[in-house]
Amino acid sequence: MQYNLKFILVMISLIMIPMSANANCDALLNFESKKLHSKQIIDFCESFDDKVLLVVNTASRCGFTPQFKQLESLYQKYKDQGLEIIGFPSNDFRQEHKSEAETASVCFKNYGVSFTMVSPSSIKGSAKNDFYKILTERAGKEPSWNFNKYLVSSDTKSIEHFGSNINPLNSTLEQRIVKSLNL
Repeated sequence: MQYNLKFILVMISLIMIPMSANANCDALLNFESKKLHSKQIIDFCESFDDKVLLVVNTASRCGFTPQFKQLESLYQKYKDQGLEIIGFPSNDFRQEHKSEAETASVCFKNYGVSFTMVSPSSIKGSAKNDFYKILTERAGKEPSWNFNKYLVSSDTKSIEHFGSNINPLNSTLEQRIVKSLNL
């Protein structure tokens, strides 16, 4: 009987190992999404835990779409210091292509985006994805338009909102990123 109990305890501990990998992960990062125009699944906890995040709701047919260029420059400038940028394409403001391939083309071909872009999803209202539910609740603000930006501290305790009109480079946003990265 004791051998069986020991065996059971070992088996339970082996089963729990994968679960414990996410046990220390904040609820915000307990999220998975398909990468834009790909079959690859991104586990946010594995990919972004302990990183400073800049989360942006994007649309490829918006007047703010040229911000992709500055976002990519920002990413290249600070990625080695711990910044990750995550783009969430959304048609909530009726300015995103219906085809994921067209959205990907704008991001990757037109603007050379190399930071993480996920598959299109809703980022506001009752249909918003689970990540944005927690993000906007903690920030106290839903996106009011495309290219709203949320700066998430590496410990996920602090989330700051920046509107569409705030440029990624040479702005209060970049200053806050530098401070968050302790540079």
